[in-house]
Amino acid sequence: MGKANVLVTGGAGFIGSHLVETLLANGYRVRVLDALVPQVHGAQSQPQYLDRRAEFIRADVCNRAAVDAVLDGNEVVFHEAAEVGVGQSMYEIERYVRANDLGTSVLLEAILARRQQIRKLVVASSMSIYGEGAYNCSSCGNVYPQLRPTSQLLDRRWELECLKCGKPVTPVGTPEDKPLFPTSVYAVTKQDQEQFCLIVGRSYGIPTVALRYFNVYGPRQALSNPYTGVCAIFSARLLNGHRPLIFEDGEQTRDFVHVSDIAKANLLVLATDRADYQSINIGTGRPTSVNQVARLLAEGLGKSIEPQIVEKYREGDIRHCVADISSARSLLGYDPEVTLEQGIPELLAWVREQAATDQVEHATAELETRQLVH
Repeated sequence: MGKANVLVTGGAGFIGSHLVETLLANGYRVRVLDALVPQVHGAQSQPQYLDRRAEFIRADVCNRAAVDAVLDGNEVVFHEAAEVGVGQSMYEIERYVRANDLGTSVLLEAILARRQQIRKLVVASSMSIYGEGAYNCSSCGNVYPQLRPTSQLLDRRWELECLKCGKPVTPVGTPEDKPLFPTSVYAVTKQDQEQFCLIVGRSYGIPTVALRYFNVYGPRQALSNPYTGVCAIFSARLLNGHRPLIFEDGEQTRDFVHVSDIAKANLLVLATDRADYQSINIGTGRPTSVNQVARLLAEGLGKSIEPQIVEKYREGDIRHCVADISSARSLLGYDPEVTLEQGIPELLAWVREQAATDQVEHATAELETRQLVH
C-alpha cells in the first residue's frame, strides 16, 4: 500500500503511541484520536512521549461528530481505542461496554459513510477472547478446556486436567481456530470489537484485519494503573519497595510480546492483502511464567524483593495461553525480534524515570469485596 493518511484511535496510549511512531517513521501521515482517560494518562493534556508530527485530537470515540471530523481525509484506520482491565471490567461493566462496543459501533458507522475512501481497517483484538489456551492430552489428543472447576481451584490444584479422561494436559500453542471462551467482560468486548469490524468489513468490501495481541509490554505502559499488564504492575510495586502479588502459585504462563513487535505487525498488515478479513495472533510463541517475570524485573531494578505468592485465585483467571504464530509468519511475514530478556532492560530504563503510584492493594481489595478473589 502506498503512503496514506492514517487515523489511529487510542493513538496516545501505550500501544497506540508506538504504532504512531512506526507509521511516521515509514512515511505515513498520522492523525490521533484519544480521550486521554485519567486512569491511564493522569491529568495531562497530551502525553510528552506522543510524537508531535502526528495531528492530535482529544475526543471520545463514542462522539460521532468528533469521529466524523477525524476520519475525513484518511484512507487507513487503526482502531486501538479501548478500556483495558480484566478485573475492573467485571464491576464497571457499563464503562467497558460503552467504550469498547459502542465506541466501535460509532467508528464503523462513520467508516461506512466514507467506505469508498477507506482502504484498510485494522482492529486491535486480544488473546483474552480465547480464555484458556490450547492443550494436548496424551490419551485424547488436542483439547480445549474452559475454566477449571471451582472444586479444583479450592483444592489449590492449579494445573489443567483433561475433562474426558482426567489426565494432566500439556499446554501447546493456541491457534486462531481454537474455540473462543472469553472469561471477563473486557474479553467479551474485545471479541465484540473484532467481530463487529470483520463482519462489517466483509459485508461492505472494506479490507479488515483483526490482530489478537498477546501480553504486550514495554515503555509507556501505565505504571499507576493497577489494571494494566503484569510487567507494569510488578514494576510499580518494586519501585515502591513492595512485594509483587502473585496469584495461584506463579507458574501460570503467558506469551510476553514487546510493543515494538506489535507495532511492526500492524505495519506489515498494510503491505499485503493476504490477511484481509482474518484474525491473526501476534505474540512470540514462547511461554514465560509469572514467577520468571517477577524475578527478571526485580533483578533488573536491583531489588532483593521476593514476590508474595498469595495462593488465591481470581474469578475467570486462566492457567496457560501462548500464541501459535504460524499464521502471522505465513500471511504477514511477521517474526518477533525482541525476546523478554532483551526487552526487560529497555522497559526498566524507562521505569526508573517514572513516578509510579502503587494502587495494586486497593485494586485487589476491590476484587475481594466483590467476591472475585478466593
